[in-house]
Amino acid sequence: MPFDWITRELQALDSAGLRRQTRVCEPLPFGRCRVEGIELVNFATNDYLGLASHPRVIAAALDATARYGAGARASALVSGRTPLHAELEHDLAQFEGVEATVLFPTGFAANVGAIGSLVEADDVVFSDRLNHASLIDGCRLSRARLRVYSHHDLAPLSNELAKADTARRRLIVTDSIFSMDGDSAPLLELMELATRTHSMFLVDEAHATGIYGSHGRGWGEETGLADAQYVRVGTLSKAMGSQGGFVAGTKLLCDWIRNTARPQMFSTSLTPGACGAALESLRIIASEPARRDRVRSLARQLRTELQSAGWNATGEPDCPIVPLIVGEPQTAVDLSKLLLQHGFLVPAIRPPTVPRGTSRLRISLTADHTPEDVSRCVAVLRQTRHS
Repeated sequence: MPFDWITRELQALDSAGLRRQTRVCEPLPFGRCRVEGIELVNFATNDYLGLASHPRVIAAALDATARYGAGARASALVSGRTPLHAELEHDLAQFEGVEATVLFPTGFAANVGAIGSLVEADDVVFSDRLNHASLIDGCRLSRARLRVYSHHDLAPLSNELAKADTARRRLIVTDSIFSMDGDSAPLLELMELATRTHSMFLVDEAHATGIYGSHGRGWGEETGLADAQYVRVGTLSKAMGSQGGFVAGTKLLCDWIRNTARPQMFSTSLTPGACGAALESLRIIASEPARRDRVRSLARQLRTELQSAGWNATGEPDCPIVPLIVGEPQTAVDLSKLLLQHGFLVPAIRPPTVPRGTSRLRISLTADHTPEDVSRCVAVLRQTRHS
């Protein structure tokens, strides 16, 4: 049989502790979920501000669906860009403080599309080794020459940029907050390198939008980069509690991306419901900064309590992504199962999502969690650490 090899490969994944199993997870209010009939504290969500279940966001999604239908019916360049899509692109541009934005069906598509629009076979792209898979795939699919660097040491990047000084175009690509490590890119230093070498600079703010900056624009705003000329990629499916992605920048850039980004040109537009939800989330982010203050405070509490319990909780002190690196895949799986037994959904993250030898628990917080939720989870981990 032509597919017999799949059985052998799945058995190999089993042996390595790397085979994934699907499960049904029912979202509940207040940072909870239900799995196999059991209610759990959900520490496995990227809904950092708790907006996915906010009554106003849900109502806006329902209203948009009633007005424009369940689906967008076509790509944006054909007939799928409704008045609601245009309104969302306008409001996102205002939110980001830029001239224009372009919507994509997902944040993954936004990264792949933007990179493919900016570089191709005659160019060089520089990608952080811990970048999200969507950035890595965008770099590979662009067919540009790929150079990998580490944000912990930018000297090699500076050298590689100098070596590529004859390339037609150069593009530096980075996450702002790294999704599995909870740490940050040195955006000011990277921007300086890009400016000095006349390179383009793209920053994916997926895990920072809504959380950082005085307006919630992300790590770029938090670190003073907001007024610089660079390409910003964001998502609607994390802190904004909806679905989709976007690219923000100048009108010239956005016009180019509309005309060249294949995931945007050849994908059906976002559903009207997703647009309506995102529009309402933008209003809440602007009017309720206490939400991001609360989740950042919970992150500081969690790291402090974990460190006092003997765990090495890395990342930015107030980042709602808190990794506990344990090394081997089976160790991470066993800890995840233990926490599940005590009422907490905490995912075990294993290769290929993270490098070999760095399997971990990834605890993610939302504004709907409470200090008591955090302390109870740490109590379980403290007993494990000292048993």
